[in-house]
Amino acid sequence: MSKGEETKEKILLSAAELFNQQGYAGSSISDIMRVTGLQKGGIYNHFKSKDELALLAFDYAIAQITGHYRVALRSKRHAIERLQAIIDVFRSNIDNPTIKGGCPLLNTAVESDDTHPALRDRAQQAMNSWRDMICRIIQKGIEKGEIRSDVDADEVATIIISTLEGAVMMSKLYEDSIHLKRAVNHLNQYIKSLC
Repeated sequence: MSKGEETKEKILLSAAELFNQQGYAGSSISDIMRVTGLQKGGIYNHFKSKDELALLAFDYAIAQITGHYRVALRSKRHAIERLQAIIDVFRSNIDNPTIKGGCPLLNTAVESDDTHPALRDRAQQAMNSWRDMICRIIQKGIEKGEIRSDVDADEVATIIISTLEGAVMMSKLYEDSIHLKRAVNHLNQYIKSLC
């Protein structure tokens, strides 16, 4: 990796964490300079604008989390194990966050829904990707006889994602991971009922 690529990645990671903790609107260029240790010119040498940086920092955050899903799924063959691996990766992000500040998808979706259409579209694309991954696992599970044929894959994806994201919100709000632990326990039982 070249020095320029290293600098760009450092900016993306720092900005991803800053935006995830303070929000896009709540983060100034001075904040970005502070967390990166770079001057404005050093940042704009790699990014045309704060908007471009926000979009690419979000993409960076999602790519990091997606990488964790891929690693977790690599060794799992049974559909139920694959769904449990997704839940476990999500749970582990609370204790050992890939990007500081909670779930970047949840944070970005909430902040951008009425204020930043381009960022909202990126969050929706990331959500579609997550939903599609869960649906594909379920569909393959149905085809292999690992999941009942009457299971609606999109409905299950909605339940899993909504339960996890709601539990993250509660755990962050109350500063108590018990809410996510309860949701994970419930989802693991729910997933077993799909057989």
